[in-house]
Amino acid sequence: MAHHVELHIAAKTDIGLIRSHNEDAVAISAAHGIAVVADGMGGYNAGEIASGMASVIFKEILEEKIRHVRWDQQGVHKLIRHWVIESVEHANSTIFQSASLEPEYSGMGTTLVGSFFHHDKVIIAHVGDSRAYRLRQGKLEQITRDHSVLQEQIDAGLISEEYARFAPNRNLVTRAVGVAPTLNVETREHVTEAGDMYLLCSDGLTDMLALNELAELMNGVQTDLEAACQMLIDIANKNGGRDNISVVIIRLKSVRTEAAGLAGRIRRWLQR
Repeated sequence: MAHHVELHIAAKTDIGLIRSHNEDAVAISAAHGIAVVADGMGGYNAGEIASGMASVIFKEILEEKIRHVRWDQQGVHKLIRHWVIESVEHANSTIFQSASLEPEYSGMGTTLVGSFFHHDKVIIAHVGDSRAYRLRQGKLEQITRDHSVLQEQIDAGLISEEYARFAPNRNLVTRAVGVAPTLNVETREHVTEAGDMYLLCSDGLTDMLALNELAELMNGVQTDLEAACQMLIDIANKNGGRDNISVVIIRLKSVRTEAAGLAGRIRRWLQR
């Protein structure tokens, strides 16, 4: 594969039990190591337009960029990270311009959590409160930090994480794609290992499951990732299904470092 990592990806999105339409969107490309979840907001139908635009733009721009990448070029890590950010920024400007031109879409926006896997690395970009988790050797860890009012209150020691799951203002985000002409995209790079499993999801999942419950379920995932996505959605609905629910699961079968020995160490040093 062009991105030098063998992975399996599955994705599902569900309307939930309360909402009248689905404002979430997902997009994946196993061939290019790309996955994204977006959770839209806005007036009538505007949220689903924003999330649909964001997910498609993120995926398609990254696909086009990496199709022509030379993996041995100097500074390729910084370049790829720039492309990931650029993909989100392009989605932001496109959605913002569309909202400015169409009165019925005024104020629309979306959260986004996206990932790009290559070699033994993953770059995670996120805006808002859609999340990424990593399951490694039985331990589930949240690897994004919500851009939300509640997260700021948790950080300040004002409320507990358990209280936050049921707080009335739990869906107030402090950043969103498409609501302003410019955007601060948070990115993190993580080293991957064969056997890792990554979960991208909207808050329709995490509002319905406690972390220990989610960890138990993820540890029970076998080879059928489609069934695993459906299982998580079914349990979120069983627990109330108050929002749309979107889930992407990525399992890494094998990873490959870019170079071994002295040449690899020199190249990595040059790319710092």
